[in-house]
Amino acid sequence: MEERVKVLEPMEPKRNSSSLLWIGGIAFTFFIALLGFFLAKVPGFDHVGQLASAIVIAVVFRQFFGYPEAIRPGINFSSKKLLRFAIILYGLKLNINTVFQDGIGLLIRDVGVIAFAILFTMWLAKVFKADKTISLLLGVGTGVCGAAAIAAIAPIIKSKDEDTAIGVGIIALVGTIFAIAYTILRPVLPLTPVEYGIWSGTSLHEIAHVALAAAPGGEDSLAIGLLAKLGRVFLLVPLCFIFMYFINRKKHGKEAAANGNNIEFPWFLIGFIIMSLFGSYVLGSHIQVSDGFMNGVSNVTTWCLTAAMVGLGLNVSLKDLRTKALRPLIAMVITSICLSVLVYFIV
Repeated sequence: MEERVKVLEPMEPKRNSSSLLWIGGIAFTFFIALLGFFLAKVPGFDHVGQLASAIVIAVVFRQFFGYPEAIRPGINFSSKKLLRFAIILYGLKLNINTVFQDGIGLLIRDVGVIAFAILFTMWLAKVFKADKTISLLLGVGTGVCGAAAIAAIAPIIKSKDEDTAIGVGIIALVGTIFAIAYTILRPVLPLTPVEYGIWSGTSLHEIAHVALAAAPGGEDSLAIGLLAKLGRVFLLVPLCFIFMYFINRKKHGKEAAANGNNIEFPWFLIGFIIMSLFGSYVLGSHIQVSDGFMNGVSNVTTWCLTAAMVGLGLNVSLKDLRTKALRPLIAMVITSICLSVLVYFIV
């Protein structure tokens, strides 16, 4: 018994040390997220947002100080577990009831937008010989709902963390530029506030970008813009299952199974659906909650997503960014311009 006690004693400090390093890794990602929050208050970065600002800081940290290996487990927890938790909470932003009641026509249009964004981006990627994974992530982000869509699709296509972070950074930056361009063009375009809102909600990248662009058009413009955008968010789940089907079909066979290439079922999407249903049919009707509560949930979602993106951003090498990101970026910008023009003429 005495020998057994002596053998076990040294393990206790090691476990405590591991736990502290794990907690330290998570805390580090939230610290960078906090720096991103403050950077987003600076003129210029205020249009980019907290998420993209935090990724910039994480990438810069990696280039100057390297990857903090000692706290890697905690950082990995943020980039994987917190990411899935944030996507589940993100489901509360989707009011399925509103989409079905008022947005069926917009939903049909959204299907076309998503198909065009993905297929055209991938065609351009083939023409430009761009990185396929980053291009696919950008196509999905452009067609659906920006960073959240990229984060949801990344584990299904087995994207590397650095590729996911590059995709999120690009989508946030380009989407912000387009949203600002929309607000500049709005006064000279022959569109009613409702038409302008539909144009913004159907063609812009993130919910935040739609809000930024549509708000100057008035309340009707903002409301219809967000409704159009929610339709694209709603289509995220079926799109993920479509990707799962084709990837599993492509990799079907004994060799794929032996190599461990089968796609793991994305259970967090089930959580996303449950939260969407809960927010649509339970909160507000059976369980009364204040606007402050919903804002709090939204803030928790944003912070968890930002911390997760910090974990991904720490994997980015600027050398890889230069060699891998330029051509997918060009493909995405061309797709975004074409999408804006096409949607403008069908509004």
